[in-house]
Amino acid sequence: MDLRPILFVNGILLCILALAMLIPAAVDFALDNPDWQIFMASTGTTLFVGVCLVLTTRTGWFGFSVRQAFVMTTMAWLIIAAFGALPFAFSELDLSVTDAFFESMSGVTTTGSTVIVGLELAPPGILLWRAILQWLGGIGIIVMAVSVLPILQVGGMQLFRVEAFETDKVMPRAAAIAGGIAGVYVILTLIGAIVLSTWGMNGFDAIAHAMTSIATGGYSTYDASVAHFNSAGIDYTICVLMLLGSVPFVLYLRALRGSPGALFRDSQVRTMLAILALAILVLTVWLEAQDRMGLVDALRYSAFNVISIMTGTGYSTADFDTWGGFPMALFFLLMFIGGCAGSTTCGIKIFRLQILFASAKTQLRRLMQPHGVFIAYYNAKPITDTLSLSVMSFFFFFILAFCALAIALGLTGLDFITAVSGAASAIANVGPGLGETIGPDGNFSTLPASAKWILCLGMLLGRLELFTILVLFMPRFWRG
Repeated sequence: MDLRPILFVNGILLCILALAMLIPAAVDFALDNPDWQIFMASTGTTLFVGVCLVLTTRTGWFGFSVRQAFVMTTMAWLIIAAFGALPFAFSELDLSVTDAFFESMSGVTTTGSTVIVGLELAPPGILLWRAILQWLGGIGIIVMAVSVLPILQVGGMQLFRVEAFETDKVMPRAAAIAGGIAGVYVILTLIGAIVLSTWGMNGFDAIAHAMTSIATGGYSTYDASVAHFNSAGIDYTICVLMLLGSVPFVLYLRALRGSPGALFRDSQVRTMLAILALAILVLTVWLEAQDRMGLVDALRYSAFNVISIMTGTGYSTADFDTWGGFPMALFFLLMFIGGCAGSTTCGIKIFRLQILFASAKTQLRRLMQPHGVFIAYYNAKPITDTLSLSVMSFFFFFILAFCALAIALGLTGLDFITAVSGAASAIANVGPGLGETIGPDGNFSTLPASAKWILCLGMLLGRLELFTILVLFMPRFWRG
């Protein structure tokens, strides 16, 4: 396999990452924090490696093969996480290599799990760097979801290839689509920061939370997460941002080009909103019926935490571990669902659940009427056998990977709740787990190093849709 195109693309990504490091460096320098030197050194190292890769591989190859695309995608996330960990490893936080890589991987995969204790005392550059990593990871996964994954036919993503690229419904070229998505992403982030500042957040917190909300990442600047602000206005604003990040970004481009109804005609969006509304309603009624809080507060806290968990953002405004068994079970289920394909969210994704449901319903009808002809549909289009098999395979391997991660975490000595919820939060890229250790009021700092590396693998598997990585372990892939 010719590695030159793979290394070339990764070199470009490292150059972009190096330039991004200049932002927290400037912030630390302006605030007279010595960590600006760490960011400058990290920038120099990352830029040097990136430029070397670009210069040594820029000629002698033409385009990508499918096999090269698989390797490039996995390598890109690994190399960005590795170089993104440099500021964490050498900052005044003095994190170990394991903790630095964990924090960086959690950032670029928009998971939101953290090992940093005392965020209020952390250098401002580090807090901003965490937000930037998640913001870059969010835009990265959107572009990958509308360009690379449909071509690789990963887990049913080929369903979105025609919509985005072949019939040219949105913009003339793929590059224009990526540029349009980036523009929408930036605008939504800026609007979010402005609105959050009007509710009382200072500028720094507003920017950081806007970036991590639209990326559905969940890194906050406080240990108490969004609960620190204790503001209904901030809660509902972040709810809107998380929802905006969970919608296919291609639909925003269609809306801007004269089809605003596309946002509400898409069955993914309608189904996602219906599931969220039902979960919020049920939890609100349950909390009010249990006399845990009044109806207004129950609606506020239910809406925020349900949206945060299902979209994989991972913010929290309450210690929902204390709400009882039913909310815990509900949140555990919501962890796996995720948002829409082509958004910043992860998890199983709405469209896969729709296809599974449609296929199962069709199969039941065939059992009742063996001689009938029944066809499953998605978005008014027939579901092919190939697509159905791809989605069912993804679902099977998702559950299998979750079980394997939970067992591996259990072998490191973690208790049942921590191991199972940790595996779920990692592979679904949610952030917090359940229980006292890694729940909404805890973090991952006390976990053994082996558990953190297992969780890093889970985050990468979940973010890259499983098959992108699993295919690399097949001997036939390297012989092909």
